[in-house]
Amino acid sequence: MLPSQSYVNISFFQPPAFLMIGIPGLEAVHGWISIPFSSMYTVALAGNCLILLAVRRTPSLHQPMYYFLSMLALTDVGLTLSTLPTTLAVLWFDRRLIGFSACLVQMFFLHSFSVVESSVLLAMSFDRFVAISNPLRYAAIFTNSVIIKIGLAIAARATVSLFPVPFLLKRLHFCPGKILLSHSFCFHADVMKRACTDITVNILYGLYVVLSTVGVDSLLIVLSYTLILHTVMGLASPRERVRALNTCVSHILAVLVFYIPVIGVSMIHRFGRHLPHIVHVLIAYVYLVVPPVLNPIIYSVKSKPIREAMLRVLREKRQS
Repeated sequence: MLPSQSYVNISFFQPPAFLMIGIPGLEAVHGWISIPFSSMYTVALAGNCLILLAVRRTPSLHQPMYYFLSMLALTDVGLTLSTLPTTLAVLWFDRRLIGFSACLVQMFFLHSFSVVESSVLLAMSFDRFVAISNPLRYAAIFTNSVIIKIGLAIAARATVSLFPVPFLLKRLHFCPGKILLSHSFCFHADVMKRACTDITVNILYGLYVVLSTVGVDSLLIVLSYTLILHTVMGLASPRERVRALNTCVSHILAVLVFYIPVIGVSMIHRFGRHLPHIVHVLIAYVYLVVPPVLNPIIYSVKSKPIREAMLRVLREKRQS
């Protein structure tokens, strides 16, 4: 039960807390559902931390491509930790309340890490383009200082883009009876729909953030691979073409794993209101949980240097 409070100004109301839900209609088996969720969170954290350790401890992996992979792994750790506490609290202990301020903080980090992931994938596509189209200047272009600047620019871009969002929500008047969220975490589109006032500004700014970050990034990634294909088709040897394209397979899979759920979430929020609520919930979980789980698997399977470095770290841990 929410604590009863008296509000002097009835025309403006902010709930002390929101009420989260797990999988609608399956509350009786949340304990069983928590098992695959716990497993996925464990795989995501362990796999991405293992990549970070492997790159750090292997001098031969101190190259731009693997530095960008480390950024992706670190982002996936952050994205996982953004939703893990509240999701497992709902599924394990049925602890469904989240404070208003805590909700805004979670929402900020959740969306910020999503923007960072999109930006890192864009940086990785530029990395592949330079490596294939201009291999002799690759090391001169992607120096350590340039990579650090790219990382700082990515973090600054996400922070600046998402910083106004919590303040735009704090100005809204919320309905006292509308505190039930649609997920086990705070999603911007979900929280703003709990308001009783006009949310046009919130909708427009949310659309601007999506288009200026994920939208622009996806177009530039497509452009990068168009140029990569043009370069590869110009290679004389079929073997060289296959070898060049093989260096892009892991990144292409990571792009698909991230952007397909993003497109699914965007389409469902705008055009899928007639769909059962469980579809909205499951797509949101796929968007936030699946990429951090699959990315370490993709890179460990498709990249031999990463796979060998990860196995070496595991052997060292076992011996120690």
